[in-house]
Amino acid sequence: QVQVVESGGGLVQAGGSLRLSCAASGSIFSIDAMGWYRQAPGKQRELVARITRGDSAIYADSVKGRFTISRDNAKNTVYLEMNSLKPEDTAVYYCNKYPAYAYNSWGQGTRVTVSS
Repeated sequence: QVQVVESGGGLVQAGGSLRLSCAASGSIFSIDAMGWYRQAPGKQRELVARITRGDSAIYADSVKGRFTISRDNAKNTVYLEMNSLKPEDTAVYYCNKYPAYAYNSWGQGTRVTVSS
């Protein structure tokens, strides 16, 4: 089973940018789709974006046009480029295969805090 480590989070002002990285312990090439998810305080975890092996991506409506997901199979890494950040983007961000459920194994996540 592939284990992941998320990184790149931090504190940023509204309008700023961050790039999140998800490093996998094994090959992600065989995984059909990888996703970035987030969980804001008091809310359920939600899908932010997912990308297939063929680089087809979908995004949550709330991040369309601002976030970009990409994957580097050679480096076993998935990225999430986040621009024009808003306070409502504040959450802990996780990556995992897509689809993933609560009973799947999850990493520690990386915290993103956007100040107004």
